[in-house]
Amino acid sequence: MSTKGIYKWFVLLIGVLLVGCSAVTTPQAASLPTSTSSPASTTTPSQPAATAAAAVTSTTAADPAVATATPAAGAQASASLPAGEIQFNLVAANSSVDYRVREQLARLNFPTDAVGKTNAVSGSVVFKQDGTIDQAASKITVDVSTLKSDSSMRDGYVARAILQSSQYQYVTFVPTSVTGLPWPLPQSGNVSFKVTGNLTIRNVTKPVTWDVKGSIQNGIATGTATTSFKFEDFNLNQPRVPVVLNVVDNITLEATLSFQPASK
Repeated sequence: MSTKGIYKWFVLLIGVLLVGCSAVTTPQAASLPTSTSSPASTTTPSQPAATAAAAVTSTTAADPAVATATPAAGAQASASLPAGEIQFNLVAANSSVDYRVREQLARLNFPTDAVGKTNAVSGSVVFKQDGTIDQAASKITVDVSTLKSDSSMRDGYVARAILQSSQYQYVTFVPTSVTGLPWPLPQSGNVSFKVTGNLTIRNVTKPVTWDVKGSIQNGIATGTATTSFKFEDFNLNQPRVPVVLNVVDNITLEATLSFQPASK
């Protein structure tokens, strides 16, 4: 057979193969689902999120176990404390905080203590299962704008010149560690321990340690905590007024606090 004849046969063979392939693929194309029988066929590349959401909805609806295992939105934000942690809330009605500063007034021949007090105290302390403090969940807050002493003149000076309470209304304490407190906590009896944490006055935060003495009765804890520091430790102005001859450079804070376990 000549070269021209071989070429004709080759072209004829290619034509037959193309016709055969067309005959095979045509029925498959005809059997593809139309847009009316399957929503998936209408999905465009710009709809992946909607398609994924539809797939999840379809799966959870078909399988109740899967739907139950998926937490609702915001469930984590309202979750309770981790297992084993115990929260004690401060009872404001039975709590107070006061400052004490030794001063020598011009009208007196002997030194006295200037005392300012407030009952505007709130907060809570959370203990972990091992007896350590959950710092992220614990804080005590004092509204120092409500401090009152036996002199309105002193109160105005303290609020204006020392604490600047119109700008820094709250003093906060975040406990970080406790030593000497028995654990697990007894249901009754006397306790004596130390609490260390971060005290914030105005815009200054410093670590301080409180000495605590108190008692526990039926799970309710009451006691007195004391700590002291110098004016300069928190960048506080030491009083300089004509009616006060001298002020000792030492501030003592005393907190009488009552705590009760949070409701389960």
